[in-house]
Amino acid sequence: MDFKIKTITYEDFSNVELRSGTIEKVELFPRAKKPAYKIWVNFGPAIGIKQTSAQVTKHYTPEGLIGRLVVGCVNLEPRNIAGFMSEFLLVGFADNEGHVCLITVDPKVPEGQKLF
Repeated sequence: MDFKIKTITYEDFSNVELRSGTIEKVELFPRAKKPAYKIWVNFGPAIGIKQTSAQVTKHYTPEGLIGRLVVGCVNLEPRNIAGFMSEFLLVGFADNEGHVCLITVDPKVPEGQKLF
């Protein structure tokens, strides 16, 4: 497999707002094309609560997601997904079957911290 990494500048990277947040609410999202949840994350007082749709149903239950400290990209354009406005991108890695495994933070950091 031929794999090439695209180089970006430090300035480019500094424009990406990857922030820590706590999942506060999760709902099933039956209108999504692929199995997904509606997820609300608190990114602290400066950013507030943002909502997203995430295809993380394989490894996580709604109850197991509540209170989890996660990482989200909060400065992407909002996107309408099956009538639901996704305001940020919850980030993770795919496992061997392509199912999303969320990026988490350990130990706990304050909500809204920027990744650097």
